[in-house]
Amino acid sequence: QVQLVESGGGLVQAGGSLRLSCAASGRTFSRYAMGWFRQAPGKERVFVARISRNGISTDYTASVKGRFTISRDDDRNLVYLQMNNLKPEDTAVYYCAQDNGEHCSGYACQRVANYNYWGQGTQVTVSS
Repeated sequence: QVQLVESGGGLVQAGGSLRLSCAASGRTFSRYAMGWFRQAPGKERVFVARISRNGISTDYTASVKGRFTISRDDDRNLVYLQMNNLKPEDTAVYYCAQDNGEHCSGYACQRVANYNYWGQGTQVTVSS
């Protein structure tokens, strides 16, 4: 059984930074791409960032490019999301997800359906 546990959320002022962590267990971590999604109140869950299973390739939604960085530590089964220059519109519950291991490319890799394991989420609130 795969388990993903996020941590690091909180309340921060606009312009501040947070680093989210996600600890994974249950299957060989290094074999799977990992993603971060977020869900604001009343809205659907949307893609934020993805890192390939070898850590070489990353992808971001346009609104966070240049501000957020995804990384992974395969020795410790951890994936991170460093968030800088936070804005009020970044306020959401952030979810870590592990992909289903199937090949995807481009926007297809950003689909919620490509991920079959999810954490419980961590709240990020950015005040103006």
